[in-house]
Amino acid sequence: MAGGLAGLSAIGLMIAAQAAAPQGPDQLAARAVAGAPAARTAPIDPTWAFGGYGGLAHTYPATVRIAREDSEMTAGGFDWIGKPFVAPIYYGARIQRWGMLGRTGSMIDFIHAKAIAKPGSTATFTGTHNGEALPETAPVKDVFRKLEFSHGHNILTLNGLLRFGSLFGIVRPYVGAGGGITLPHVEVHMAKDNWRTYEYKFAGFAGQGLAGLEFDLGRTSLFVEYKFTYAPYDVPLTEEPEVDLLVVDLYRQLLAWWNGETPKGGRLTVNLASHHGVGGIVVKTRPAVAAMP
Repeated sequence: MAGGLAGLSAIGLMIAAQAAAPQGPDQLAARAVAGAPAARTAPIDPTWAFGGYGGLAHTYPATVRIAREDSEMTAGGFDWIGKPFVAPIYYGARIQRWGMLGRTGSMIDFIHAKAIAKPGSTATFTGTHNGEALPETAPVKDVFRKLEFSHGHNILTLNGLLRFGSLFGIVRPYVGAGGGITLPHVEVHMAKDNWRTYEYKFAGFAGQGLAGLEFDLGRTSLFVEYKFTYAPYDVPLTEEPEVDLLVVDLYRQLLAWWNGETPKGGRLTVNLASHHGVGGIVVKTRPAVAAMP
């Protein structure tokens, strides 16, 4: 996880350095508009691009903490699995806006991944639940019927992008970084409880760093991309009758927070750090750069 956080920092520094460079693409575009000659390209209108992708993710083991008014417990050391090709599958969607020369841009990015506690994975436990001490070690399924974010581990971010020069005429490397919010579908059911939490929740804020290759085919582009995401969750376990609609679930969460209600099941916290490998397609409104005659 430390390597992923270091990668986020490095990507951010690269974008900042390019933004500060005196002859970056935005400065060249400004010179061209003012009448100064451009080096190799002529500025055109900014480009919009709309795309989607599929992929897979690996999430590091992390300690889950559930705190109630009368007790606290932790579970850690177990494996998370993603099942990217089992419904609901791993998918993502994005909207990009590139500057006049297509070198710098911004992106709204939505990721639907999954993080499912592997039932047979051995976990270490501390604390109590319903007055009973938990075993020091046991399979996840002995304590949880369900511990997962399978509809899913949802992340919505706003990102800055930096695209480098073309390789072989059509391949353009790029990097990016950004932050946003997490909207997971929380599924927590203790093995000895009758009630469960099965709702969408606002869980907090998240960050991501990315690097990829874009294969420019004109009005469309294919891309392959690596992402690292970090998402600290803090969610109420309401144990209420299920609605399972995003807008309704978030409204109920907001209303409970506004009224100062204490969630029946306590609060769950966990830090999910994940590697992602994705590939997809984007459709552009027009080419990003026009060649000088």
